[in-house]
Amino acid sequence: MSEAPQVSALPCLTFSETGQERVDGRDRLLGVVSRREAIREGWLHRVAVTVCRDERGRILVHRRSEQASRFPGLHEVEVGGAARVGESYEQAAARELAEELGIPALPRLLFAFINRGGLSPHWLGVHEAVVPDAMVPDPDEVAWHGWLTEPELDSALLEWRFTPDSHEALSR
Repeated sequence: MSEAPQVSALPCLTFSETGQERVDGRDRLLGVVSRREAIREGWLHRVAVTVCRDERGRILVHRRSEQASRFPGLHEVEVGGAARVGESYEQAAARELAEELGIPALPRLLFAFINRGGLSPHWLGVHEAVVPDAMVPDPDEVAWHGWLTEPELDSALLEWRFTPDSHEALSR
């Protein structure tokens, strides 16, 4: 009788917490961990964000809900979140756009880099997409949203409080 193939065990995760791929400094898979564990231990994991523009070239800016678990009430120039196990950056970015804004889109990956700002170090995959003006933001994620021209965004970056990822993504 042959032996059953060995399967690596996944961590026990709660309903509200999905597994994250822990990766190394070259974005290669090391294993699966919880997001909480990755942040607590300072382990690299993957995050995908999208900078959204409308047909006129304006940039979508939103303020996070006060109930958000990370950076409540801060503004962002991107929409996104942690990639789930087995997701590419592009798949994670598209899923996050659907979840947070209620829109289907195919974001284009611009670049990825290790972001050491924010709660913990992570690979940040930055995308762009042209999205429709009509959207239905998730009120648990988005308290306010609006379209800004680049000069308006430059002013807002000096006057409003933005997430660390927003500053990092725009500085590149």
